Amino acid sequence: MKVGLKEKMAYGLGDFASSMFWKLFSMFLLFFYTDIFGISAAAVGTMFLVTRVWDAANDPLMGIISDRTTTRWGKFRPFLLFGAIPFGIVGVLTFSTPDLDSTGKLIYAYVTYTLMMMAYTAVNVPYGSLLAVMSSKSTERTSLASWRFIGAYSGGMLVTSTATVLVAYFSEGTSEAKGYQTTIAIYAIVAAVLFILTALGTKERLIPTKEQQGSLKDDLKDLGKNKPWFIMLAANICILIFMSLRDGSIMFYFKYVVKDQSLDLLGTTYELTTAVLSSAYMSIWLGSNIIGVVLAKPISALLGKKKTFGWAALISAGLSVLFFFLSPSQILIIFLLNVLIGISAGLVMPLGWSMYADIADYSEWKTGRRATGLVFSSSSMSQKFGWTLGGALSGWILAAYGFEANTDQTELSLLGIKLMFSVYAGIGALVSYLAIQFYKLDEGFMRQVEQDLKDGTKTAVE
Repeated sequence: MKVGLKEKMAYGLGDFASSMFWKLFSMFLLFFYTDIFGISAAAVGTMFLVTRVWDAANDPLMGIISDRTTTRWGKFRPFLLFGAIPFGIVGVLTFSTPDLDSTGKLIYAYVTYTLMMMAYTAVNVPYGSLLAVMSSKSTERTSLASWRFIGAYSGGMLVTSTATVLVAYFSEGTSEAKGYQTTIAIYAIVAAVLFILTALGTKERLIPTKEQQGSLKDDLKDLGKNKPWFIMLAANICILIFMSLRDGSIMFYFKYVVKDQSLDLLGTTYELTTAVLSSAYMSIWLGSNIIGVVLAKPISALLGKKKTFGWAALISAGLSVLFFFLSPSQILIIFLLNVLIGISAGLVMPLGWSMYADIADYSEWKTGRRATGLVFSSSSMSQKFGWTLGGALSGWILAAYGFEANTDQTELSLLGIKLMFSVYAGIGALVSYLAIQFYKLDEGFMRQVEQDLKDGTKTAVE
């Protein structure tokens, strides 16, 4: 069944909203906690691990709840409709800096960040699950996933291109902390409106019958026997560790390693500040991601989802390692590699979500029961675990190499920042490539699954 362009665009708005905040979390939050709020890097790393492990455990629960929700708006859209405003409120609180002692600051960060991730789960798990019930066609799902990530990277680009400017503007006459709070409040209002527009502009078409719905015990048992689910879980966790390490180290890389630079281009010398360089880098990174997202459908149609995912991860790994050997003055090469890695990383993201939809179909084909929310909650769970491990590693790596905020860094701490940005991130992408080699749901197999589900039959051979 075909989904119209207007509805695809409405679906993409949801991840525009989510990713505005996800980029704030991945690119700015570690820096905000260490350099603005005044929490140590090691403490932040541990906090990311503790809070996100708890949060990741909420994702399957949210999937179970949404699977068993029945309203006149559907199963998944009500969570976007009614979760939008709480999401925005908690987002502002997360980037607020009350006047507390060091212990109080850490407790406040634990509480607000935990609430933020719970609000994110309450909206984002149903949002991801919505893709699988908008159409049964694999090609339409890939298209929807592409629109989703066009929205995601566009939302991220809005943040990366405006955040530093808005923070500086709203900090005048007050403080940088106040600048962050006001900037986040603007993003929160935009996100809430877009979530509501997504809920109102999409339609749930695939509603499982009572015969297709199993008990929680059956659903969990089915998931435990679903080998493709485990493989995608591992591949996605590792690619998101790669993304998290890169995203989380950008602000540190430019502030402490690259610093202000002069660029001679076509006979003109440009004086580029750290703020300009980091903002441009993040925006170009996300713009390149969008190119990869747009290319995901035609390339995967030619090579298949598995091969496209694998090669993109491998290229991302190799190019990331090259960053370690660049000097701060090689600005053009730094930005060229950024574009190439951005495109290859962008290819991976929509394919992962489209493959989870295939895994949900495979589960129904194999068991006769459909648990879309539970399967898709695993994609959100993998996202959380990937960012959990990446975020924790970021804080711990900085601490292990002796990082101290707002001071001149030692040679050892500069080495740690460079390794986190390049080699350590590349290892995550490499392991993702290795994991996806074991994935077996190719296009031919899924065409048979789709036809069997349509006909109400199942082939004897898997």
